[in-house]
Amino acid sequence: MKPLPPSYGQVTLTLLAGQNHVNLLGNVHGGEVMRLVDSTAGAAAGRHSGGPAVTAAMDEMAFLAPVKVGDILRATAQVNWAGRTSMEVGVRVETEPWNQAGTAPVHVASAYLVFVAIDPDGRPREVPPLAAATQDEVRRMREAEIRRAHRLASKREILDGRRGELGA
Repeated sequence: MKPLPPSYGQVTLTLLAGQNHVNLLGNVHGGEVMRLVDSTAGAAAGRHSGGPAVTAAMDEMAFLAPVKVGDILRATAQVNWAGRTSMEVGVRVETEPWNQAGTAPVHVASAYLVFVAIDPDGRPREVPPLAAATQDEVRRMREAEIRRAHRLASKREILDGRRGELGA
């Protein structure tokens, strides 16, 4: 497969936050932001892989600032790392008031998700390698590899502990 640049699958989705998105405090519910993040990341993974991809894990989700009713939420996603059948997708969420054009966007959330590309039978299928070229793309790929290594080491340690291979 021909390597693809991160820009190939980059996607931006937008949501106008309304009354049906709020929590008990009157801010947009974190679950609504997470839904937008997952949808955006899934679109980027599907574009990069050339077909369906499913969420396998949400590695990290950081909420940095509240989102208010009337804010325009904009989530931008791109593939940071690609393995044989899986990909890490990074998502950045920004907001700006709907009624104040020219207002600088506010970074309100970031997330890293892992997707697996699937075939029509739901089995994993191969994905194109990632062709990181810019310094930022190379940095993102390196950081994704670190997160992957931590995720795999954590899984191994948990399984070892369940088998009683670690000290009680």
